[in-house]
Amino acid sequence: MSNFKHSFFRTLLYAQLLSGFSGVAIAAQISLSVKDRPMREVIKELEETTEYRFFYNDGIKGLNSPISVDVEDADINAVMDAIAKQANVAYVLKSGHQIVLSSVKTVQQQGNKKVTGTITDPKGEPIIGANVVVKGSTNGTITDIDGHFSIEVTPNAILQVSYIGYVAQDVPVGNKDNLVISIHEDTQKLDEVVVVGYGSQKKVNLTGAVEQVTSDVFEGRPTANATQMLEGVVPNLNISLSDGKPGRTADFNVRGAGSINGGSALVLIDGVEGDPSMLNPNDIESISVLKDAAASAIYGARAPFGVVLITTKNATEGKPKVTWSSSYSLQSPQNVPDVVSDGYIWAKHFYDAYFNYNQANPSGINKTQQFSVAWLDEYKRRHETGDFGTVISDGSIGTKGRYVYYPEGTDYYDLMYKKSVFAQNQNLSISGSDGKFDYYLSGRFYSYDGLFDSDEQTDKFKTYNMRFKGGYQLTPWLKISNNFEFSHNKYYNPITYSEGSGVVWRNIADEGHPSSPLFNPDGTMTYSAVYTVGDLLYGRSGITTKNSNLKNTTTFNAKFLGDRLRVNGDFTYQQKTQEKTKKQVRSPYARSADANGESKIEYITGTYSNLAETTDHTNYLATNLFAEFEETFAEKHYFKAMAGWNYEKSSFKRIYAYNDDLLTDDVDNMNLVMGTDNRSITSQWKAYQFGGAFFRLNYAFDDRYLLEVNGRYDGSSRFPSDERWAFFPSASVGWRISQEPWWNVKSEHISNAKVRFSWGSLGNAAGLSNYQYIQTLGISKSDYILDGLRQNYMSSPAALPGNLTWETATTYDIGVDLGFFDNRLTVSGDYYIRKTTDMIVNGPTVPDVFGASSPKGNYADMSTYGYELSLEWKDGFDLAGKRFNYSIKGTLADYYSVIDKFNNANMSLSEYANQSLDKNYYEGMRIGEIWGFVSNGLWQDQAGIDAAEAAAKAAGQSYYNPLMQTSKTYKLYPGDIKFEDLNGNGYIDRGQNTVDDPGDRKIIGNEEPRYIYSFTLSADWNNIWVSAFFQGVGKQDWYPSNEASTFWGQYNRPYNQMPSWHVDNYWTPENPDAFLPRYTGYYAPFYGGHKNANTRYLMNAAYLRLKNIQVGYNLPSEWIKKLHLTNVGIYLSGENLFTWSPLYKYSKDVNVSNIGESDKDLTSSNSGDGYNYPMMKSFSIGLNVTF
Repeated sequence: MSNFKHSFFRTLLYAQLLSGFSGVAIAAQISLSVKDRPMREVIKELEETTEYRFFYNDGIKGLNSPISVDVEDADINAVMDAIAKQANVAYVLKSGHQIVLSSVKTVQQQGNKKVTGTITDPKGEPIIGANVVVKGSTNGTITDIDGHFSIEVTPNAILQVSYIGYVAQDVPVGNKDNLVISIHEDTQKLDEVVVVGYGSQKKVNLTGAVEQVTSDVFEGRPTANATQMLEGVVPNLNISLSDGKPGRTADFNVRGAGSINGGSALVLIDGVEGDPSMLNPNDIESISVLKDAAASAIYGARAPFGVVLITTKNATEGKPKVTWSSSYSLQSPQNVPDVVSDGYIWAKHFYDAYFNYNQANPSGINKTQQFSVAWLDEYKRRHETGDFGTVISDGSIGTKGRYVYYPEGTDYYDLMYKKSVFAQNQNLSISGSDGKFDYYLSGRFYSYDGLFDSDEQTDKFKTYNMRFKGGYQLTPWLKISNNFEFSHNKYYNPITYSEGSGVVWRNIADEGHPSSPLFNPDGTMTYSAVYTVGDLLYGRSGITTKNSNLKNTTTFNAKFLGDRLRVNGDFTYQQKTQEKTKKQVRSPYARSADANGESKIEYITGTYSNLAETTDHTNYLATNLFAEFEETFAEKHYFKAMAGWNYEKSSFKRIYAYNDDLLTDDVDNMNLVMGTDNRSITSQWKAYQFGGAFFRLNYAFDDRYLLEVNGRYDGSSRFPSDERWAFFPSASVGWRISQEPWWNVKSEHISNAKVRFSWGSLGNAAGLSNYQYIQTLGISKSDYILDGLRQNYMSSPAALPGNLTWETATTYDIGVDLGFFDNRLTVSGDYYIRKTTDMIVNGPTVPDVFGASSPKGNYADMSTYGYELSLEWKDGFDLAGKRFNYSIKGTLADYYSVIDKFNNANMSLSEYANQSLDKNYYEGMRIGEIWGFVSNGLWQDQAGIDAAEAAAKAAGQSYYNPLMQTSKTYKLYPGDIKFEDLNGNGYIDRGQNTVDDPGDRKIIGNEEPRYIYSFTLSADWNNIWVSAFFQGVGKQDWYPSNEASTFWGQYNRPYNQMPSWHVDNYWTPENPDAFLPRYTGYYAPFYGGHKNANTRYLMNAAYLRLKNIQVGYNLPSEWIKKLHLTNVGIYLSGENLFTWSPLYKYSKDVNVSNIGESDKDLTSSNSGDGYNYPMMKSFSIGLNVTF
């Protein structure tokens, strides 16, 4: 069966490579000719040229003995007899083409009984090649591919079990004949290898700022995509998710703001740019984050602000290993706005908010409901008596024949969301190797049943992943590999037909009145319903998005000079396709009834039902060719050199079609959309190319003094030919102090001490679009008609920027790595400064007669300062005869950015509180600054207001700047906010709105996150394991935007939803110490919001979140071996179960980790309104089986 599987997967690989060669069966006869070569090299050659694998203790004698063998077409026994005799070793030929070597004395060692056993890691996976030796003797053996061993022992023997990277254990045999031994990882991983650009390095020899996490981060966390699991895992790797949609793509940022033009990290999957949200998390082997310029310089201008290297799993050694994992989850929103659902209470506050601002009575509740004081009085009566319902107006209240509603109340969020959402995740992988051919095949299916409470109009999401990696050792020095990946997902996003882009959360805020039910008595939708939840759940409007990604990478790896010279090359083709279909269908509703009491069906006025189709195609080609040479001279001089070439080409094409007037509501084909007036077909095309030569030099003296130099000569098609190429160098050094001969500190005190320093300079083209240096002409249709046709016209081209060159990011980093108490406690820290110069921004203001806007240029500089710190304690002890292992890890990171140069000679301030919101900067500004007024509480009486107005009038001014309107007449009332007169001119104003004359504003906060932290707790004992991961932000200010009605409620607009925490929390003469001002509408847009922020409503959005908690159990091997299984584990997992924030003292209606974000699928910009899909929490149960 094993041979069949190997042959099957070998065939698959051949099909992938489209090679001309065919598989060659490994002959039973062996030909070998060597003379005076060390036994190590001889058995290595046998492994490379045959299907046999050798297992042995590296300390056995004879491995360096000279061997001379000259045989042809001999069987394995003859070959091994010749080798064993010359090296004075013994061998045992086992099934599965395994050969176990030992000293002759080991085989001759006799004992009183035979003991068998299995060596596993804490999760029950077998340890292959572990050493098992009887303490105090040379009697020993090696575990086979299943982790099994067999050994003869004397009475009362103690077995010493050891394996590289794991803590050695002494195990008394006692009266047992079969042992199951679990060994745990050693905290002192001096040989740990970390993935870096175009290769790998020992962690202990790193001189740059690199951090790596393994697949442990993803195990037991069955979320829709990998990005949702990375948040908070690596210090200063900042993951930004705008909402909780299952397929949402994240923004990756390393070490804070890189440029005012954007500072995203380069994300590479197996060396090729990719989207982690399309990746199967179970395929991930490790993730390395290259933080400083020295580590990321090898990628040049694509990586000025860090690199995230995602490496997928490779084949395992030996016979086929099949792993199946299955999980089932129940999910629910983390934050659902807690709003007033009582119809009358909401309506009364609507009236108060409207009247207090306008000093007049409203005639309607926005668009969808009539209003009168008589209706409110009747509603009050019915509220008190419980006489709720719907009546048809006789003309005394409302328009005759119109439905008049007196509901008990309506909670639109409760109607819209399910109580819980079911999701499942299924994974299957098969991996193995026969010595020459290796393979890894995986598949995944994930489904999410949708949050919206509708059978037809819920937001279902499905994703499929498939990967096949295979390699063939064509010759002892050449290996050919292929990595094929395909992923596909489909998401249906229901929307509303009504105004705007169909964002239901905004529509609920504006038209989701608790004073209106969802349905009329006959089941037709109400006017409020058709604008909000009713249309979403029972209509036919929605967006279907299908994403497909196909990628294939073919690689060769050649080795020469005894593995000292390696040449590697790869070629990648990637095709991404997105198909998006948006259909908006008008839904019927009724506002009134006819004389027979039957509803009069209406539709929202405006355009017809419509259909839009968008198809995006991206084709990407990339190739790398590089060689590396590695050698150690005179035992102490280690040298490694790498040089190569990279080329990438990408093209993007979009076709968009729109038309209205669907033939029927079920139409999904543009041919059946009949409109003529608004029909539109457009297309886009763009392309870019990157190319570069790169090198890296490493030198280490005696493992103490470390040096690395990187460089890249980069070219980009986004620049004109004379500025297209640039050279970007970097260098780093390290000193392993603990390796000095004079270092006499015991390892049990200080085990490791290393300091690092790096410098590097990288280019960035983020501020430029493709071919911006070329003048382009816009072509449009004019309104002039000649010969019955609208004529085309061309617009004048924009001015070209002169001498445009690369933005440059230069980073300085100093770091330290420490280990204490035999490395049970490890500490790593870095401090860095990043200078981003020549940022590409709009040029100086030009006169109107110039005839065009100012061209962009290299007019701005910025500096970012930050640090990161990581501490981990790992240890274990014996508990009830079993090893109890535990670890505690904490991380802390911080950064801030300052503008050093910007084209703003007057130092003018933005109209907004957040200066970054409209890209208005000034020299010395910290990114994220919030400018606002200082609040002195609330006005308590009219006398105080009159005195302030009189003083201002004497100075020839009104007390409050007209921009700060608190009522329609600009009149102040008791309960309004009182501000400090900071400049002492007798009134409140903005001065000249400059840094030097800001009036009564000052810096009151900053929206950038500070003190980003995490801590992880984990333990395992007797096959039971538990872990908990917390992450959060220590300081972050948030001032709710004008449109953040989830915070402002009816202070924003009287007809908006009312947060429950507003009730009895606003100023009245009887409640003078309330947090909120007097109850009035339109307070936020004209008086609060971003333009007039103030200290009273500046919110503390720091938070602590329990990101993940797990508990699991691996069944004992003796339970499952009869089923021919290797491992069976079950687990329970919770994601985002708990969040605490000072903000939640007032409002739990917003999610602090994506506060104020707008729906990216339905809006073109982020207005800070917070109208988006909620972040989800989940509880899962899972099963992992390996056989």
